[in-house]
Amino acid sequence: MSSLQRFFKDTIIYGIAAVLPRAINILLTRLHTGKLETDKFAENTWYFVFAAYFIGFLTFGLETAFFRFFSKEKEKGKVVSTAFITLISTVTIFLTALLIFNNQFANWLGFSNPQHLKILTLVTAFDTFVVIPFAYLRVTNRPIKFASIKIANILIYAFFNLFFLWFIPYALKNTIALPQFITKHHEETPTVVYIFIANLIASCTTFLLLLPSMLKFKFEFDKVLLRKMLNYGIPIMIGTLAYVTNENLDKLILRDEIGKSQMGIYAACYKLGVFMTLYITAFRLGAEPFFFNEAHKENAKEKYAVIMKWFAILGAFFMLVVVAFIHIPANLLLSKPAYFEALAIVPIILLANLLLGVYNNLSIWYKLTDRTKYGMYFSIFGAIITIVLNLLFIPIIGFMASAWATLAAYGSMCLISYFYGRKYYKVPYKFPRILLYIALSVGLSFISFYYFKENYFISTVFVLAFIGLILFNEKNELKSIIKK
Repeated sequence: MSSLQRFFKDTIIYGIAAVLPRAINILLTRLHTGKLETDKFAENTWYFVFAAYFIGFLTFGLETAFFRFFSKEKEKGKVVSTAFITLISTVTIFLTALLIFNNQFANWLGFSNPQHLKILTLVTAFDTFVVIPFAYLRVTNRPIKFASIKIANILIYAFFNLFFLWFIPYALKNTIALPQFITKHHEETPTVVYIFIANLIASCTTFLLLLPSMLKFKFEFDKVLLRKMLNYGIPIMIGTLAYVTNENLDKLILRDEIGKSQMGIYAACYKLGVFMTLYITAFRLGAEPFFFNEAHKENAKEKYAVIMKWFAILGAFFMLVVVAFIHIPANLLLSKPAYFEALAIVPIILLANLLLGVYNNLSIWYKLTDRTKYGMYFSIFGAIITIVLNLLFIPIIGFMASAWATLAAYGSMCLISYFYGRKYYKVPYKFPRILLYIALSVGLSFISFYYFKENYFISTVFVLAFIGLILFNEKNELKSIIKK
């Protein structure tokens, strides 16, 4: 099996690990939007925004640093244990501080209930503990175990969401006997808190599933190695926080500028853009260790170019499919008419996420040349665009400003990274053809969304025409990849 074939095979498995949990999470959107009013859905969004910030900060970029140093250091066990011990230590300090000063931090961060932050702190701790064990499974080519645990996590989360939000209310309504402590707590606990509790149970279970693997690590700590890993990883951490800002600050600003209800509407429709996020997440899980493992080979750059082209082709295809048939998932997932108000943001968010995926591919140049500070600069630049455009235009055009700001940020980051990459690590990307596919997908998506809404015959024709063009242009390369 060629390295490209192995890459696509592993990416499919990682894709299942990424897509199935996110798909189930998307399906839960219907349950959440059905049970929560728009302002309460905003509280749910607020919780997960800070979860992203906490994880981005506490990992210190060590996940990517782990892949880099695992591929180049001779004593690989020391790389594993040094990264793992570092995260255990920092998370323990974080956990202790936030639990002791929970009320003060909750007030400072804008949580309506300090209990929300307490649950979030515990979830963040468990999720950070498993970062290196999950990375170890990826770098040692064990995608099936990785996928199994990820899927178990989301199934547990989904089960307890259904149990708390659907089964208990159903049982009480139909006078089905339940233990008294469940009935009592259900009456006293706000509905949104049960989503957070389900999240905590799932994260705790994942930690327990990976605990046997953690106990097998040799606990060797190398200060010199840690310094090198942090020098590599801290810029990535800052870049990650800037990325989280690009993804989430719009929601925080919307809440302050136009109210909780409008933010909740925007956040619910934003979830429909997650179809592209599923794709780029699946791709990244397979690509990141592959890029590092192949870097020393003679034809590595040509492989990277092929992978970029096919990433763009499939991403453009997914964008067209989602936009052309957008009302099907919208009707399935958005329980109340109020949420449909922001549906127009979805095509913009899909394109923005596709460009983010292109940027992730381009980022290999600064990761392989140990110039991760450039990734930090690019992400900060994108965050500045996000902040400025949101503050300027939300008062004028509402939540549409947030969607356009996201697109502008990721588009700008792509352009800058591409031109710098040509200087330091030139990869022969076939951008004229890549841009052709993306432009065609954007054009067909625009026509379908604005002129042929819910005309599924025309939508199908557009999708089939796009597939036909890909097969006509790329048939020789497809045959070559398959034969290898």
